[in-house]
Amino acid sequence: MSIVNSIHRQIPPIHPEGYPFIGGFALASLILFWLWTPLGWIGTVLTIWCALFFRDPVRVTPVRDGLVVSPADGRVSMVTLAQPPAELGLGDRPLPRVSIFMSVFNCHVNRSPVAGRVDRIAYRPGAFINAELDKASEDNERNSLVISTGEGRIGVVQIAGLVAKRIVCFVREGQSIGAGERFGLIRFGSRLDVYLPEGTKALVSEGQSAIAGETVLADIGLNDPGRAFRAS
Repeated sequence: MSIVNSIHRQIPPIHPEGYPFIGGFALASLILFWLWTPLGWIGTVLTIWCALFFRDPVRVTPVRDGLVVSPADGRVSMVTLAQPPAELGLGDRPLPRVSIFMSVFNCHVNRSPVAGRVDRIAYRPGAFINAELDKASEDNERNSLVISTGEGRIGVVQIAGLVAKRIVCFVREGQSIGAGERFGLIRFGSRLDVYLPEGTKALVSEGQSAIAGETVLADIGLNDPGRAFRAS
């Protein structure tokens, strides 16, 4: 393996959505260096952080009918029963919901939790309260998707957070998508909610770290009784 290929494998690529922001941080750093060198170094650190924020690493997604993988990097903040947003059209009964909270240090490229067809995309403006709060699912700006599979329909909701100011969606209604494929991005801190078919048992616990496109959240293809968890 060449040195260039080795470096490329160690340093993840940057998503194109990040180029304008990284360029802006870099330009600001140059100006700050001209004004006062210590400020320039602070700007350089922030530029590196911005580049890391928009990183888009390769992920290895487990492929099998029924598996639901995490749509985001972050921490499993909630595993609960909750009524899905009305715009999803998933009914008014509470459904199993897994919430993934992304801090400003996580990779923010969102990936499809299942393979299927995007049946619905619904955007709703709203507030920008802390995405870790339960009421963020109702009050915050959000973009909702419904993905139909052979095993059932999955709801995925991108929720803006306290400092997130734009939700980006790359897919369109009627489009087929594979598990782990990129479907969107939220800028600067946010949350993803995944609504599972009724009766589904989550295979993750609150507080667990999740990796987009790799961590299995549930298996809707089997009558899995669920799992127990312990911290060690």
